[in-house]
Amino acid sequence: MRAHLRGIDHAVIAVRDLEAARDTYARLGFTLTPRGRHTLGSQNHCIMFERDYLELLALPKVHPSMRYYADFLARGEGLAALALAGDDAQAAQAELLAAGIAAEAPLDFSRPVELPEGARDASFRIVQLPAEQTPGCRAFVCQHFTPELVWRAEHQAHAVGAIAIAALAVVAEDPLVCAGRYGLVFGEAPRRIDEGWLVASGSAPVALCTRSSLGHRLEGVGLPARTRPLVAALFVRVADRGRARRALARGGFGVVELRDGSLAVSAEQTHGVALVFG
Repeated sequence: MRAHLRGIDHAVIAVRDLEAARDTYARLGFTLTPRGRHTLGSQNHCIMFERDYLELLALPKVHPSMRYYADFLARGEGLAALALAGDDAQAAQAELLAAGIAAEAPLDFSRPVELPEGARDASFRIVQLPAEQTPGCRAFVCQHFTPELVWRAEHQAHAVGAIAIAALAVVAEDPLVCAGRYGLVFGEAPRRIDEGWLVASGSAPVALCTRSSLGHRLEGVGLPARTRPLVAALFVRVADRGRARRALARGGFGVVELRDGSLAVSAEQTHGVALVFG
């Protein structure tokens, strides 16, 4: 494991209509943060868990550093990026460069957070990795300078009972090759699983699968139709599956119950990535 990476910080779901996506994820039973406006021109709503989170991201304005997301959205919505938790983005960049990964120079940005006592700026430093290093999405190291403004108790209780990102599943033509690239990022050797290969991240693992092997695992669940490789499914850990089932029913979602008892919602209902609650 890399010395300056601490697993998954958050997963970025790129959407074309942020208000519509906010409504969808609220109906799924998630609590969302107020709309955030980054200094780079992007806007977001976040879904906060104890140590990681989901980010719904839209691009009213395209900053040069955000071109990847504009190109991604031209092909459809979905899970576009994976933020890696970094304790020191600059040190992480040096570590990745030493491993042969062309990590970009650190980039600082912020967004205002409205609090009862007034607005404060949540600030971040990121180091972006080449998109080809993590097939299916773009990875970047994310260092939080003001975590207390991002993780707030009032946003961490969810009607669906969600408590963490459990895993991500990437569909690729050659899962082993892709697993090797992810493994180099985390400094971990891929290990074989029934669906393909699994790479440990320090928190939620990344599974690399063929479409047919993931389709067998998620039988009856609609996967995204974008060109492979792509992040096809996001697994969310919940405190109680019965509670999750009731929340999803209230939201009006068609739910597939999987063989292991997990509950899945197809990608066409959730802006381009299948969600599995288990």
